[in-house]
Amino acid sequence: MKLSVIGCGYLGAVHAAAMASIGHEVVGIDVDESKIATLSKGLAPFFEPGLQEILEEGIASGRLSFTTDMSAASGAKVHFIGVGTPQQKDGYAADLTYVNAAVDGLLPYLAPGDIVAGKSTVPVGTAANLAERVTPTGATLVWNPEFLREGFAVQDTVDPDRLVAGVPAGEEGETAADILREVYHPSVAKNTPFIVTDYATAELVKVSANAFLATKISFINAMAEIAEVTGADVTQLADAIGHDARIGRRFLGAGIGFGGGCLPKDIRAFSARAEELGRGESVNFLREVDAINLRRRDRAVELVVDALGGTVFEKKVAVLGAAFKPHSDDIRDSPALDVAVRLKGLGADVVVTDPAAIENAKRVHPQLTYNEDLDETLRDADAVIVVTEWDEWRRELAPEHAASLVANTIVVDGRNCLDAAAWRDAGWTYFGMGRP
Repeated sequence: MKLSVIGCGYLGAVHAAAMASIGHEVVGIDVDESKIATLSKGLAPFFEPGLQEILEEGIASGRLSFTTDMSAASGAKVHFIGVGTPQQKDGYAADLTYVNAAVDGLLPYLAPGDIVAGKSTVPVGTAANLAERVTPTGATLVWNPEFLREGFAVQDTVDPDRLVAGVPAGEEGETAADILREVYHPSVAKNTPFIVTDYATAELVKVSANAFLATKISFINAMAEIAEVTGADVTQLADAIGHDARIGRRFLGAGIGFGGGCLPKDIRAFSARAEELGRGESVNFLREVDAINLRRRDRAVELVVDALGGTVFEKKVAVLGAAFKPHSDDIRDSPALDVAVRLKGLGADVVVTDPAAIENAKRVHPQLTYNEDLDETLRDADAVIVVTEWDEWRRELAPEHAASLVANTIVVDGRNCLDAAAWRDAGWTYFGMGRP
C-alpha cells in the first residue's frame, strides 16, 4: 500500500521507516528542509536504536522517500499525521498549530476513499473537529494513537502490544478500520489486539495511559518522600507491593522523576482539556502528580548539597546523564539536565557526560561543561550524581575504578539504579532516593 506520513520528527520518522520495513511504499513529508535532507540520505536525525538500519534499508529498497513537497501525498491510500503537539507557551493546553497546518496542507491532495489517520496526541474532541474538514473531500478521518517508548520505538511500531482505531460510525468506519488492518498486516496476523472505538475514546486511550503511568511514577516517588523521613527503603517497598498482580513492579522505580516530550506536557494538556469540559475536578490529582515529580528534582540537588557540607560552591560535581531516559538522546524536559543546571546555578563546577545526548544538551545549555569520556568526567570530582540510568554506569562502571578517579567518594543515585552495597563496600558514601 502507498502511505504518506506528514511530520518527520520523532514519531513520524520512526513510523515512516517502520511502515516501509514491513513492505509499504512510504513518503515522509516535513517542512524542515535540513531534516528531510538528512533522512533522504538514510541518516537518523536523532538517536533511536534500530532506526538507522531500517532507514538505510527503506531508502535502498526504494520503498521509502522523504520530501518537503506536500503534493507527494497525492495517490497515497493512507495519510498519517505525526506532527508535534507541544505545550502552549502561555498555558498548559496543547498547541494544535502543527496538526491544523498538516491537515489543511493535505486537504487539496485527498481523494475519495483515502484515509487520514491521526497519530499525534491531541485533546479529546480534536478528531471530531478535524473530521468536519476532511469529510467533504470524500476521505475518512480515523484516530490511530501511538504508544511508543523512546528507546524501543521501532519495536513498538513494528510489533505493538495493541492497536487502536477511532473511526466514524457505520459502514464508513468499518471500511476505514479494515484498511488500517491491512496497513498493520503483520501485527494483525499475530492476533495483536485491534480495538475499534469512536474518536473520543481513541483520543482518551492515549492521554489516559500516559496519565496512569505518570501517576504510578509519582506515587512511588511520594512513598520515597515518606521513606526519607522514616528510614524505610522505597526500593524494597516497591519490590514488595510490585508482587501484587493488581499493581505490578513496572514504573515503580523511585528517583528524580519522569521527563521527556510526552508525559509532562500530556498530563498538563489533559488537565487543561478537562477544565475546558467543565470536569477539571476529575483530574485534579494530575496537578499533584506533576508537583511530586518536580519535587524529586529538588530533592536530588538537596542531597548533593547536604553531602558536600551544605554548599556546592566551586565543588566539582560529575553528572552522569543528560537524556531524560537511557537509549535516547532526547533532552526535552529532562530531569537530568534540570538537576545539572540547578547545581550550576548554586556555583558548582558541573561536568556532564552522556553516551548519546551531549550535542543536544550543548545546544540548549551551553553554560554547562561536557565530556564524552566517563573517566575524565569523574576525575577529581567532589561528588557524583547519577541522573540517567544508562547501562554504561548502571552495570559497567566498577565502583572501585570510579573511586580511584574522584577526589571524594560521594555518590548520589538519582535513579536508584546502582548496587548500593557494592558501592558502599568500595568505600563510597552512597545516597539513594528514598533509601536509608
